[in-house]
Amino acid sequence: MDLSDAAAVRQLLSRHGFRFSRSLGQNFIADPSVCPRMAESCGAGPESGALEIGPGVGVLTKELAARAGKVVAVELDRALAPILAETLASCRNVRLVWGDAMKLDLKSLLRSEFGGGDIFVCSNLPYYITSPVVMRFLEEKLPVRALTVMVQKEAAERLCAQPGTRACGAVSIAVRYYAEPEILFGVPRTSFYPRPNVDSAVIRLTVRGAPPVEVPDEKMFFTVVKAAFGQRRKTAVNSVAACLSLPKERVAAALKQTGARPDVRAERITMQQFARLSALLRPERGTLQ
Repeated sequence: MDLSDAAAVRQLLSRHGFRFSRSLGQNFIADPSVCPRMAESCGAGPESGALEIGPGVGVLTKELAARAGKVVAVELDRALAPILAETLASCRNVRLVWGDAMKLDLKSLLRSEFGGGDIFVCSNLPYYITSPVVMRFLEEKLPVRALTVMVQKEAAERLCAQPGTRACGAVSIAVRYYAEPEILFGVPRTSFYPRPNVDSAVIRLTVRGAPPVEVPDEKMFFTVVKAAFGQRRKTAVNSVAACLSLPKERVAAALKQTGARPDVRAERITMQQFARLSALLRPERGTLQ
């Protein structure tokens, strides 16, 4: 069965009485060129493992199984169980785990399934959990080498945005703190069944061995970053002062020490300047009440 053929997938789903769940954001890949390219780009090989979230009917799963030593696929919708049992019957190196990727103990799962080997994440992520899933892997410092994921095009541009560009936001800074992001290729909406209303893109986040900047307090660093982007129409000074309940003069003085312009907006602040600003506004310095 050609799982990238929309007609074949329709027949498969109909035979099993499957109905799409809009709340789960189910859009299955129906383009024969996409999954092989994703699987090849993710980095997994015979000596490493691949983790997939949301396997759908298993089209990407099969491509990963042909390359990786072991594949673990996490799926929330148990209505897909008989379908995956059929489509993955020949894939002896695939293990299905039923559950919510945002609630599972992923650190324990990765350790028990892959031991200490290299792990690569490769997934067509439902749009509604894109940022939460990506940031969970990065913030919890889960032991993966890279994440290659298909996401909504707009989300891809935001996650991979360079500081200093209009698309840059708090999540862009966070992603670059933990990983080196890049957009690999675009995927039009016509590549899915059912067809979504937006185009997608495949991105790869290569996890860094160490952050690109030194910060004495990561929590404070991200607090300042979120505050700066909290009111995007305001200058960074006004936004940080308002969000953190700090005197505007103190924030302005600290920002000046970073070398940034006094009227700068958050998207124009470099990561190095954010690191310096957060260090200057640390509670123990007496500037944060």
